[in-house]
Amino acid sequence: MFLRVDKLQVDLPAPKMQDANAAAALQELLGGKYGEMSTLGNYMFQSFNFRSKDKLRPFYSLVASITAEELGHVELVSNAVAMLNNGPDDDGDEEDGGDISGAPYEDMKDIRLAAAFLSNGGGATPVNSNGASWNNDFITTTGNVVVDLLHNFHLECGARLHKLRVYSTLSDPTGREVCGYLLVRGSVHAHAYALALKKITGVDIEKMLPTPNINLDQIPECQKYLDEGSHRRLYTFSPNDYKEMSGIWGNGETALPGDPKGELEVVDGMPDGGKIHQLTGIPSAFTPDYAPEEMMEIATKLYKKSR
Repeated sequence: MFLRVDKLQVDLPAPKMQDANAAAALQELLGGKYGEMSTLGNYMFQSFNFRSKDKLRPFYSLVASITAEELGHVELVSNAVAMLNNGPDDDGDEEDGGDISGAPYEDMKDIRLAAAFLSNGGGATPVNSNGASWNNDFITTTGNVVVDLLHNFHLECGARLHKLRVYSTLSDPTGREVCGYLLVRGSVHAHAYALALKKITGVDIEKMLPTPNINLDQIPECQKYLDEGSHRRLYTFSPNDYKEMSGIWGNGETALPGDPKGELEVVDGMPDGGKIHQLTGIPSAFTPDYAPEEMMEIATKLYKKSR
């Protein structure tokens, strides 16, 4: 089962401006071929279908714990997409938002992913940067641990290239922070799958890293995560389970060449996390509806009763 915590995995800076086209580019990291929906879907169903879980426990634990992290990555990218579509933080839900006849979404008819607004109110959905739906064809779960791990290694290397290209299209700090963090964590996952394959086959697959051949220290948004040692950590995302992956991620294994030095470590639980930003409602775009002040009053009463 999964435990949900009401935080993002990291703090994201608020966007400087509303930028729907930047949000569309970031959608590629959500619903693209190498996006977070793909990594989540692959690892989740591989973990569900994993053969001989008890006998192959370190390998099962590795895939299972990374599954939980990927679920958080889907949440992180989705929030960033919505933030870029929404614009700078502005807790103005109590205001009217203007007359519907003022066409509050007038500009949206010209953006590349108009459906993000016309159908989804500016929110994220599992589509790529052109609006094509993510689908099950991106999932590989063969029942053969070597084949699945090799596929996962390829997927993480492809995702690294994916993130670098999306990063290169963005200038807003929100999108770039997402890319910087995910580049570090994606490198961790590629490294982990390489070490898992090495344990089984004896092949030094980690020598292929980094792929593509660029060091994370060349990307400013990666630097703080490298400095704090995120590139050396795998989290269990569980209070008691999945510790067995320390047989793969640990045991004297060290960080990749080019990254800050240090031994790999398994951390019980999850990262400290960061806040979830509040998105401002646009009542005029959703009429007819309750008046916003009535909605806030109802929610406040319910919250007080829950305490």
